[in-house]
Amino acid sequence: MKIAIGSDSSGAELKDIVVAHLVEAGHEVTDVGWDGTGEAEYSAHYARQVAHLIRDEEAERGVLICGTGIGISISANKVRGIRAAVCSEPFTARHTREHNGSQIIAFGAFVVGPQMACAITDAFLGAEFKGGIFTERFNLIAALEDEELAAARD
Repeated sequence: MKIAIGSDSSGAELKDIVVAHLVEAGHEVTDVGWDGTGEAEYSAHYARQVAHLIRDEEAERGVLICGTGIGISISANKVRGIRAAVCSEPFTARHTREHNGSQIIAFGAFVVGPQMACAITDAFLGAEFKGGIFTERFNLIAALEDEELAAARD
């Protein structure tokens, strides 16, 4: 699977561990995160890059890492069509993909350790959107992007 990954300076060390884990598992990884050289930018910069790779179909899924996972996921969700969720354990990582069709997960380097980060990533990558009843929910959420929720209910 083609995976895009990004992090700010807070998540760079954990990002490198997750990248190695993904490569070892046979995934093709595009790393757009801070590499330890030069001045690090705010997490929104890296979130945008990963979200655009997903949007432009250059990657199938994304992983974002900052200190908490919060700012970087909020930033990714600003890109039309992107669904990013903060996950601190594997259950929510699997659930957000299966029920919400999320393409990106985020977590915090101050919140989870390397082993948990890899478990979260594996759960997310191993899950698929279930469709069915969740398709209607997916469409209602998508309607918010176009401010058409009221029209979708009529």
